[in-house]
Amino acid sequence: MSDWNDKVIAEFRANGGQVGGHFAGEPLLLLHTVGAKSGQPRVHPMMYQKVDGGYAVFASKAGAPTNPDWYHNLIANPQTRAEIGTDTVELVARVATGDERERIWSAQKAAYPFFAEYERKTTRQIPVVVLEPAP
Repeated sequence: MSDWNDKVIAEFRANGGQVGGHFAGEPLLLLHTVGAKSGQPRVHPMMYQKVDGGYAVFASKAGAPTNPDWYHNLIANPQTRAEIGTDTVELVARVATGDERERIWSAQKAAYPFFAEYERKTTRQIPVVVLEPAP
């Protein structure tokens, strides 16, 4: 996965936030996190949804039984940043709950049905993380 991510990251940066392949034409950002255990910087390409006041990202891990590492990193260190297009923005992460989570998650599944497939593949509730501008 690391080699694949590295290629997506390089292509994203070389093309002003645009990539081909699986993510061609999709809303993609590069999320920067700090490892919860290692303290090392990490970069994760992922799809996002624009929401009021920020962006939502989805800890789907393609329907795996556990949350992705980046989710644990954000819980431990919610101060983050993301590359979106050619901009880098400072953000704070929080987990959406209740009606907010349901509204965002339902919209994502409607727009991208493979997210619904991820949900069917796992017994865990896939976290929706809202990234809001840092104060």
